[in-house]
Amino acid sequence: MTSYLKTTPNADGFFGDYGGAMLPPPLEPHFKEIREAYATISKSADFIAELRQIRKNYQGRPTPVSYLKNLSKLCGGAQIYAKREDLNHTGAHKLNHCMAEGLLAKFMGKTKLMAETGAGQHGVALATAAAYFGMECEIHMGEIDIAKEAPNVTRMKLLGAKVVPVSFGGRSLKEAVDSCFQSYIAQADTALFAIGSVVGPHPFPMMVRNFQHVVGIEARDQFLEMTGDLPDMVAACVGGGSNAMGMFSGFIDDACVSLYGVEPLGTSSNLGDHAATISFGADGDIHGFRTLVLTDENGEPAPVHTVASGLDYPGVGPEHAHLHKTGRVNYTTADDKEALKAFYALSRHEGIIPALESAHAVAFAMREAGNNPGKSILINLSGRGDKDIDYVTETYGFGEDL
Repeated sequence: MTSYLKTTPNADGFFGDYGGAMLPPPLEPHFKEIREAYATISKSADFIAELRQIRKNYQGRPTPVSYLKNLSKLCGGAQIYAKREDLNHTGAHKLNHCMAEGLLAKFMGKTKLMAETGAGQHGVALATAAAYFGMECEIHMGEIDIAKEAPNVTRMKLLGAKVVPVSFGGRSLKEAVDSCFQSYIAQADTALFAIGSVVGPHPFPMMVRNFQHVVGIEARDQFLEMTGDLPDMVAACVGGGSNAMGMFSGFIDDACVSLYGVEPLGTSSNLGDHAATISFGADGDIHGFRTLVLTDENGEPAPVHTVASGLDYPGVGPEHAHLHKTGRVNYTTADDKEALKAFYALSRHEGIIPALESAHAVAFAMREAGNNPGKSILINLSGRGDKDIDYVTETYGFGEDL
C-alpha cells in the first residue's frame, strides 16, 4: 500500500482542492529556491543525521506519552493519554519545525530567520533556533497577543529576537502574517520566512507537516509499547494546524484509528466570536493558498476570537481542509469555557498546566470519555501553559466560577 504521506500533496502543493502557491511575482523565485532546497535536504543523509542529533541532544526528544489516570477516573469511560509536547524544549511542538527550518536556512546560506507568531510559542522556538544557528531573528506579533502572552515576548527578547508589534486591523495572528510577509519581501535574499504552521504557499504546509511527523511517529510507537494496541481515538487542537498534522500523520494510514481536530468555538457560533474555520468557513484564498476561510459580508477574512492566541486565525492549513472534505478526520469544537475548565482540571488532577491551545484537545477528551467506555483517547498536549498563567489568573481567577 502506498503511504498517504508519499502521495499527498501533489507536485504543485495541492491537497485535493486545497493548497498551491499564489505569490506576488517578487516572491516566486524565492519560494522556488525554498522548494528546491527542501527537495534536496529532505533526502540528504547529512541533514537527517544533524536534525536527529539536534532532536535527541538539544530538544530532548522523544517526548513521552503519559497515561492521565486521574483525569480518566474523573471523567469515567475511556482511558485518556497525552503525547507530552509540553516537555519538548521551549515548551511546545513548534521547535520541531523551527530547528529544521533553521537547518534549511543554513543550507540556503541565509543569515536571518523571520516569522509571525500568535501565542508566541512559534516566536520563542524560532528565536531559539536563530540563537542556536547564530542568525538574526525578527518576529511579528499582534498587539493583542503581545499583551496576553507577555512571558513569551520576554523570552523572545532574551533570546535576541526583534519583536515587531502589529497595530493594524484585528492586531492578532492574521495581521502578524500580513506584516511579516511585507517585511520579508524586502529581505528575501538574506532571510527565510519560517512560516509557523501548516499554512502559507507551497512548500510550507507539506514541509512543516513533515518536520512535525516525528510527533506522530513517536506517539504511535509509544502507545503500542504501553498498551499493545493502537488508540481508538486521536485528537489535537486546530488553529493553523501544525500540531494536529504532526500527530495525525503518524496514524493517517491506520483506518482503525479515528482522528479528531478540535477547533476553538470561542464565546458563540456567531461570526467574530470564534475561530472555527472548518466548522463555519467556506472555500477561499488567504496568505497565498487555497483553503477554508472565515469571511465577512465583503468576502474578506473575518474577525475571529478565541481565548487561545495560537488558534486565532480565520483560515486553516489546506491539508486539514482536504482531510475534512474526504472525511478522514472528524472536526469538532470546544468553546472558551470548556477549554478553561480543561485547563484547570488537568492542572489540578494531573499536575500538568496545559497551554490554552492544548486545553481544547483536553476538553474534547473530557467530553468524549464518558461516551466511549472501554476505549482509549490519545491527545496531543501541544504545549505547556506557563505563557498563559498570568492572563488566565488575572482574567478568570483560579476557576472558582467555572
